[in-house]
Amino acid sequence: MLLLIAGVLHFTILIASALVPRVLDWRANLALLHPFLRRLFWIYGVFIVLVIIGFGTLTLVDSAAMATGEPVARSLAALIAIFWFARLLVQLFVFDCREFLTSPFLKVGYHGLTLLFVYFTVIYGWVALIPPHNVHL
Repeated sequence: MLLLIAGVLHFTILIASALVPRVLDWRANLALLHPFLRRLFWIYGVFIVLVIIGFGTLTLVDSAAMATGEPVARSLAALIAIFWFARLLVQLFVFDCREFLTSPFLKVGYHGLTLLFVYFTVIYGWVALIPPHNVHL
């Protein structure tokens, strides 16, 4: 059940992803960049969205294999855990978003995303590292 929740929650992150260009005023801020760099920035964003969709979809489709500890599914869980742990570290130690958190909605959203990154790291890390007979997700 926790894996199915994680799979669905990946798609909720896409809501935040859709808001980022407007909240951070990408149109004005990226207009200052060389056209190649501007396109590169957008392409990176699209690829990140595709990875998140892939993680969510693979989790929903293969949650049973993850829960029973099939080797490839555990490897996938490890990859997802590492991805979200790295993203959590960036959230905590690299990004300083305070100047953009201008409303209670944005503050709650930012901290909600941080909690999601923790949840993903714990759930997928558990699946990857705990022997299969102890996993009941």
